[in-house]
Parts: sequence; structure tokens; C-alpha cells
Amino acid sequence: MTAGRIDPTSLRDAYLQACECEIKAFKPGNVSVYSEGHGMTVDDFRASAEVSADPLVDARLSLGRKIYHALEKTADRVRCNTNLGIVLLCAPLLEAMQKKLDGELRDRLRTVLDTTTVDDAEWVYRGIRLAKPAGLGESTEEDVHSRPRVSLQEAMRIASGRDRIAYQYVSGYRDVFETAKSRYHTALGQWGDEIWAAVAVFAALLGQIPDSHIERKYGNRYTGMVTTRMTSLNERLSSSDNPERLMDHLMEVDEEFKNAGINPGTTADLTVATLLAVRLERLLDNSLAESFGTSAKDSG
Repeated sequence: MTAGRIDPTSLRDAYLQACECEIKAFKPGNVSVYSEGHGMTVDDFRASAEVSADPLVDARLSLGRKIYHALEKTADRVRCNTNLGIVLLCAPLLEAMQKKLDGELRDRLRTVLDTTTVDDAEWVYRGIRLAKPAGLGESTEEDVHSRPRVSLQEAMRIASGRDRIAYQYVSGYRDVFETAKSRYHTALGQWGDEIWAAVAVFAALLGQIPDSHIERKYGNRYTGMVTTRMTSLNERLSSSDNPERLMDHLMEVDEEFKNAGINPGTTADLTVATLLAVRLERLLDNSLAESFGTSAKDSG
């Protein structure tokens, strides 16, 4: 059954709530309300979410244009790269809710990703150039400083071996749907607190998957240390009936990471995408239920 159309206001709210939840979660090494760093502030991230929201839910724009205009507005407001990964991950999820498609969210998402175009890639390349990230577009096959010759998904396939956000485009967001989402629901059931569930998602992802933002900067210099710290944190969270008791430990790890210049930015972006995905699934379920109820009433 095809769900009814989800209104842009609901999608915008879901995106802003996901961004706000992530910034309230204490993610060691990353910016949060507990600890800023890396030349960025909480206000930078909140402003970035606010100005990027409208383009991302504008149904008149193609996927590539949504991404470009979201990044353009961010660059105009905060003058730094706060949300490139967030926008790249969230735009297809939101697009999947605006298309008239069948199936669950991940099925719809795959359709969106499989039908990206060269024009989408061109707009995304322009957006990446505005954000000025370190190393995302460097390839002998495709380079964001040149005009694309392939679709956006194919460009992401080329980058997927070195960039975990690009990998999501070719794997149907495997890390979100096969690792992070289940960790979110387990933690939410354990504590009834979504902000701590976001911490658990971050720790679970970073304990299993090297952060490509860190590795672009340092190679594998810190990979073992980061994996060890996050695996331990995830285990502590899993066995805790009150995660607030882990605040001192979180502060210690956060200080250790930031003193070394370690910023697990890709993992934070994946956390936002997970928080958005669970919200969109709820909206989709509600829309399907309403459609079913209306159909049943009409047929009766």
C-alpha cells in the first residue's frame, strides 16, 4: 500500500528534532551541549539545522538541488563546514518520504538512490565545494572540482571505499538500518530516554566502524584506540540501568579525544541520520494506518 503524502512541516520538524537530539547527546570527541570544540559551537550546529531545513523538504527541488541549497544556506550563515555529512545523509531520507512510492522507508530510499542523475551529482559537487571538506572528492575517476560524468550514486560508489557517508548511498544505508537503528530501539527501551539512546548509537557505530573523518586526517593512527574506547563505552552503557553515572567517564574520553584533535564527525552524522530514520518510519507508519483506515471506511 502507498502511504498518503507526508506534509513538509512534519518532515521539517522530524529533521530539526533529529539534529537537536544529536547535539544534546554527549558524543566523545564531537560537539555537544556538554563540550564544544574543533572551532565549532552548539549555536553553529543549531543555526545550520535551521537554515538547511527548508531546502531539504522543498518538494519542488530535485535531490541534488536540495543538497546544494541546504549547504549554500549553511555556508552563508555559519561560514564553516558543520553539516555536509548530515545534509548528504538526510536529504535522500527526506526525498524518500516525498515521492509516491511503495514499501518501507528503506525500500523507498533505495529507489531514490538508484534513480539519482548526473544533474544531481553536479549540484552536490557544487555544494561540496562550498562546504570545503577535507578530501571527500579526491579520486582519479571522479573529482568534485570537475563536472561529473556519472550519476550521484555512481560518484558515491567511487568514493565509498574511503568515505562512510558515500558507502551509505551504495549499501542502502546499511550502517543506519542494520546496526544503529536496532541499538537505538534497545537503548530507548532500556532507559526511555532518546538522548541517551543517541549516545548509545554513536558508541555502537564508532566501536564497530572506523570513522572516515578521523581517518582522512590521521590515517589509522588512532583507529585502535578509538575502537577500544567506544567498545568499552558501549558495553558500559549496555549494562547500566542509569547512564547518568557514566558522565565522568564520558568527560574523560571526550577530553582525551579533543586533546588529540580527534573528531568522530562521520559517526555523528550517521547518528543524526538514524534519529531521522526512526522518526520518518513513525510518520510512514501513521500515514499508512490513516490510509488503511480511510480505505476501510470507504469500502464499508
